Amino acid sequence: MKYRTIGTGPHRREVSVLALGAMLFGSVTDEKTSFALLDRYVEAGGNFIDTSDNYAFWTDGGQGGHSEELLGRWRRSRGTGDEIVFATKLGARPLAPGTSYTDNPEGLSAKVIRESAERSRERLGMERLDLLYAHIDDHTVPQRETVEGFGVLVAEGTVGLLGVSNQAVWRVERARALAAAAGLPGYEVLQYQHSYLRPRADVPDALFPDGSLGHAGAELAGYLRAEPALTLVAYSPLLKGAYARPERLPGDYDHPGTPARLAVLREVARETGATPGQVVLAWQIGHELPILPLAGVSTVAQLEENLAAVDLELSAEQWARLDAAH
Repeated sequence: MKYRTIGTGPHRREVSVLALGAMLFGSVTDEKTSFALLDRYVEAGGNFIDTSDNYAFWTDGGQGGHSEELLGRWRRSRGTGDEIVFATKLGARPLAPGTSYTDNPEGLSAKVIRESAERSRERLGMERLDLLYAHIDDHTVPQRETVEGFGVLVAEGTVGLLGVSNQAVWRVERARALAAAAGLPGYEVLQYQHSYLRPRADVPDALFPDGSLGHAGAELAGYLRAEPALTLVAYSPLLKGAYARPERLPGDYDHPGTPARLAVLREVARETGATPGQVVLAWQIGHELPILPLAGVSTVAQLEENLAAVDLELSAEQWARLDAAH
C-alpha cells in the first residue's frame, strides 16, 4: 500500500491512496460480506474508510445510518483503534422516512451539525470523528453559521479534519475564507465525482439540477493547484462498473470525447496487462494533483482488482497518451 497525507496541523493523517467506500455496507451488502471486505482491505494496508449518516436511506425508505452502524459493529468486534481513519458526512440525511435529501434534507445549521455529528459518533463508536464532511450545500443557512458550527466541534475535540462535498467551488472558497478570517479550521478535503472519462458540462445532474453536485472539472483542478494543502477524494472513480460494462455509462458521458479516451485507456490496459478500471485508478493515484480514489465494492474479487491498481506503474509515454486524448 502507498500513503498520502491529508490535512494540515495537529489533525493531519496518513491515509492509504485507495479509500474504501462503505455506502452499501449493512444494507445491500450484508454484514458477513461487509466484514470480509473490511478485513481484507485493512490486511492489504488500507486505512481510509468512507461513509455518511444518510447511507443508505434509499434502500428501505428510511433515514440511513445502516453503514455507520455496521462500521461501528466491525470496529468493536475487531478492536480497531486510531490506525483506521473513518470519514463520514452530514447534511443530506432525510428529515423523515420516505423523503429524500433533494426535498427534505437535514441541512447545515449549527444545531444539525452538532446533533448529527453526535449521532454519527455514537453509531461509529468513536470519541472523535477523524474527518467530517458537509455532504451537500445548504443555501438556507448563512455560511458563517455552518463554518462556526463545524469549527466548534473541532475546538471541542469531537472532530479532527473537515471536508466538503458536492458544493460549487466558489461556495467552498467563501466558506474557507470565512473560516480563515475567524481563526477557525476550514475545509481541507474535497470530495467530488471524478474519473478518467469526462461528463458533459451542459447536462445538469438529475439529483442536483442547480449544478451544486460537483464533477471535478477544470475549475476544481485549478483550485487544487492554487491551494496545495487541499486533497481531492474522488468518488465513483469507476463510474459504477461502466469501464467493465459500457452499457452502464451514464448519459452525460455520451459525447465525442468519450470514444477517444476509451480507446487510449483500452490500449494502455492491453500494454500493461491490467484492466481498464485498474488503469483509471493508477492514473488517479499517480496524478499531478492530490487525488485519492474512493471505490466501493461488493465482492472480495472486486476489492482485489482495485488493490492491485495501487502498484500499477504507467510509463511517461502512457501518461502522455492518456492525458492527451480528448
